[in-house]
Amino acid sequence: MMKFVKLAAVLAAGAVAMGSVANAKTLRLNHNNPEDHPLHKSMEHMAEKLEEATGGDLKIRIYANAQLGTQRESMELMQNGSLDMARSNASELEAFEESYGALNLPYIFVDADHYYDVLSGDIGSDILAASEDKGFVGIAFYIEGARSFYANKEIHSPADLEGMKIRVQPSPSAIRMVELLGGNPTPIAWGELYSALQQGVVDGAENNPMALTSARHGEVSKVYSNDGHTMIPSVVMISSKTWNELSDEHKQALTKAARESMDFHREQWDAMSAAAVETAKTELGVKFIEVEKGPFIEAVLPMHQEAAEKSAVVSDLIDRIKASAPQ
Repeated sequence: MMKFVKLAAVLAAGAVAMGSVANAKTLRLNHNNPEDHPLHKSMEHMAEKLEEATGGDLKIRIYANAQLGTQRESMELMQNGSLDMARSNASELEAFEESYGALNLPYIFVDADHYYDVLSGDIGSDILAASEDKGFVGIAFYIEGARSFYANKEIHSPADLEGMKIRVQPSPSAIRMVELLGGNPTPIAWGELYSALQQGVVDGAENNPMALTSARHGEVSKVYSNDGHTMIPSVVMISSKTWNELSDEHKQALTKAARESMDFHREQWDAMSAAAVETAKTELGVKFIEVEKGPFIEAVLPMHQEAAEKSAVVSDLIDRIKASAPQ
């Protein structure tokens, strides 16, 4: 009899375990960076924290290098519920949800601390939640440092950009910024940019220094002009359809894991970005120059007023962001 009771207990435990496996859910997350990129590592950190918090009932499988589609394709798949999660950035998301436009304005942040305080506080939370009716919900911001111009010539002032074809993301803010600075904005997909720079389809691009090494752009663009015009974060999102299918407990666990990964990402970004600059200098021969930002700021400042006049939502966010700046 005792042997039967023990056997029944073992079978019951096995049934519970099998039921847990059967109820487990794995979310697919697509992004376009390589696996050694800080963004990928931060998403892995989020996945680990989520699996740990849910006892394996909710997992994330991460697809790097745009395995499931480009950023734009990922957005469309996520909006219709065919893809659970994606990573894009505020520049591209502006076309899907106007709130992100406030983050794309040049020189809207006074420094890195102001930038992170906005993203990790109430303003950031409001922006992440604003798109649920658009088919996706933001769950985390990952900083990517300041963006500057890189090409095969030094860019010391807006006059140096005159007539240059500059690759930009398909963002109204990015296009307008380059126009005001005298350049010719040219939207090109990220995966096509290396060859576009190499073949002269564009004369330059703008991004953070990591692009020089992770995408090897330092092989074909030898001058990085540090004007720091924008600080545009990456955004990790989940399909509204998938989000609404999660239990409250799983929503809370995912939100907490995402928030923890934001801090993790900030800690590793600065070190890896500094290492990328050193690699670009020593191994790729990229020259880094500091520029006087005043003329750049003056040229693009009208964008703040233009954005405010177009949207009451963006206007309110601009006011809140500026009011939160350290005095």
